[in-house]
Amino acid sequence: MPKTETDALQMLHDQFIDDPDGEALAICLQADNKAIGYVHAEASASHDFGYGMKRAAWGHGYMTEAAQALINQLSISDYPFLTATHDVNNPKSGAVMQRLGMQYQYTYLEQWQPKNIPVHFRLYLLNRDGNDQRQFLKYWQQYPTHTIEKSER
Repeated sequence: MPKTETDALQMLHDQFIDDPDGEALAICLQADNKAIGYVHAEASASHDFGYGMKRAAWGHGYMTEAAQALINQLSISDYPFLTATHDVNNPKSGAVMQRLGMQYQYTYLEQWQPKNIPVHFRLYLLNRDGNDQRQFLKYWQQYPTHTIEKSER
């Protein structure tokens, strides 16, 4: 996460403006129209769905509302499914995924960059085109340490 406004603006340009990959929305409060976060859907093969928000704005439902707004505007033909992951130590992010209708698939261990620390990520999948048999096994196959947590099913 960016530490300063300058870092945030650089991230905005690097990831969304200068070389866009998919669709993104800034999340702004109506009261002052200042950005408090973002939501993004990659056009890549994984259709990765990601988001971030200032900690002070957590717990008000803004992320779920913004994420649902982006999902609603994505064409199903271009985005037949979405994937999303969250660190097991951030279950509130997983709760957002569940409120969006995403289904838990599996958990995998990745040596996460840029901090170079081991992180267990939970992968969620949202099938949007009616193919409820679809699985997204990329990370299951890529990382040798993986499991299906019974408590998440």
